[in-house]
Amino acid sequence: MAYEFIIAERLDAVALITLNRPEKLNALSFPLMTEVDHALTEYEADEAIKAVILTGAGDRAFSAGADIHEMAGLSSEELAKRSDTRGKISWHIASYAKPLIGAINGLAYGGAALLSSSLDIRIGCEKSQFRFLAASYGRVNSTWSLPALVGMPKAKELLFTGRAVGVEEAARIGLLNQVVPSAKLIESAVEMGQMIAKNDARMVQGIKRLLHEGMGLDWQGRYDLEDEARATYLSAGHPRDGFKDFLARKPARA
Repeated sequence: MAYEFIIAERLDAVALITLNRPEKLNALSFPLMTEVDHALTEYEADEAIKAVILTGAGDRAFSAGADIHEMAGLSSEELAKRSDTRGKISWHIASYAKPLIGAINGLAYGGAALLSSSLDIRIGCEKSQFRFLAASYGRVNSTWSLPALVGMPKAKELLFTGRAVGVEEAARIGLLNQVVPSAKLIESAVEMGQMIAKNDARMVQGIKRLLHEGMGLDWQGRYDLEDEARATYLSAGHPRDGFKDFLARKPARA
């Protein structure tokens, strides 16, 4: 499929989706998000793709958030319909089977801060900045995603105030996994994706599922969830298969 508002590329076992409206700071219009959802659906079904990276075009913004001009031009009925579809897309991203990596190349405001907080790993640069702005516009989002990253007290602060979070603070509180120079951002994200791709995809995706399903469970509950998974959909093969390379390098001594 030819896309108008995103660029979708395959880099060996890693896919790269670029939000491509730099003249609008990659605002998350309905057509753009529909294209993102389509590309993600295709990559989710493609066994050759092990991880997906999201980034923004240009050197200013990952995304400035929702396209306010688009929203303002809709009727209440159309706005409600599109909000429902957006919610389904948002949950698809949050519950995506494969690892999602954000290469946060600039501003991530409003809906883009929500998008960033629902990814698995976020790599930033000196231009990265976040603002959770929903309350500023009489809306609500990120109450389910942000506390898992930064803890409840800090999530309350950021959601109540809508203030900017610079790159150093973002790294300190858990909004960013790592920070690299902007010139190295995509390279670093691809390297991360390729590290993931070298592992057993079934186990990587199973671990992601366990981590998400275990949220809110107690210590025993998380143990039992993993134990059940090992006995069913994450059952391991014989060690001779799993440690084949190790055994080839270091055969057993007599």
